[in-house]
Amino acid sequence: MSEPQTTRAGFVAVIGAPNAGKSTLVNAMVGAKVSIVTQKVQTTRARIRGIAMNGPVQTVFVDTPGIFKPRRRLDRAMVQAAWDGTEGADATLLMVDAVAYVAAEEAGAKPAALKAVDDTDAIVEALQKAGAKAVLALNKVDKVKRERLLALAQRFNETGAFTDIFMISAEKGSGVEDLRARLEALMPEGPWLYPEDQIADISERLLAAEVTREKLFLRLHEELPYASTVETERWIRTKKGDLRIEQTIYVERETQKSIVLGKGGRTVKEIGQTARQELEEMLDEKVHLFLFVKVREAWADDPARYREMGLDIVE
Repeated sequence: MSEPQTTRAGFVAVIGAPNAGKSTLVNAMVGAKVSIVTQKVQTTRARIRGIAMNGPVQTVFVDTPGIFKPRRRLDRAMVQAAWDGTEGADATLLMVDAVAYVAAEEAGAKPAALKAVDDTDAIVEALQKAGAKAVLALNKVDKVKRERLLALAQRFNETGAFTDIFMISAEKGSGVEDLRARLEALMPEGPWLYPEDQIADISERLLAAEVTREKLFLRLHEELPYASTVETERWIRTKKGDLRIEQTIYVERETQKSIVLGKGGRTVKEIGQTARQELEEMLDEKVHLFLFVKVREAWADDPARYREMGLDIVE
């Protein structure tokens, strides 16, 4: 009779500059969508734990907000949440947008690429000062020539901050399995931290709000400023047993409210339809989703909003 396999379980803190591909990788590792993904920077606001099972190993990926130079109170709270996510983690994974580094070296580089490089270099410097070691994942390598990647890998290797360097495409899946195997090897022996069938440590109410916020950003990423949020206000059953979800989209000004509503309410209706469809697939049941748009000028300074997102206020 064969001996039972020794179980392993632990946490991997996934950090990086905004839009480095952290949420895309976490979703790929888990094999399901647990974190929203948009082209808008700083989409992830709170630490979201995605739970990946592979044989006897349970790896909990902590998807953190992007680390950048904060300007507002909400920015400071998100950056603090990201660094807090590394405390007590069994491994830290730094995601780097390789495309941004290559673009930053070209003449007339766009500010976004330069900022991504500056933010990432600051993270590496912080790791060096703390004497911390991390695993490095150069992401989006399918869009960069090999010789440029090798030079970039050498640059990071010389910092002394990394135990391993992987070249991956979180979106395409290239190199992800090798990275998974290395991270799993770093997980300590011990019992699983979550039930085998659980894929995320996030409430359904918050996940539903995140889904709607994703659709909001995807639909209005150019028109709508960053300062908007979504909260699930009611989660009840209808007489037929269907799920009724009521959510509020908070913006800071009346002009933003008009943008979200759209002509005749068309825009918010489209956002609601796409969010409802995804929620029905995720929850595997009939969903009735109702969206309301409200102006709350200083919502980003309201302690209640921070608690809703699982953040601490940082002065």
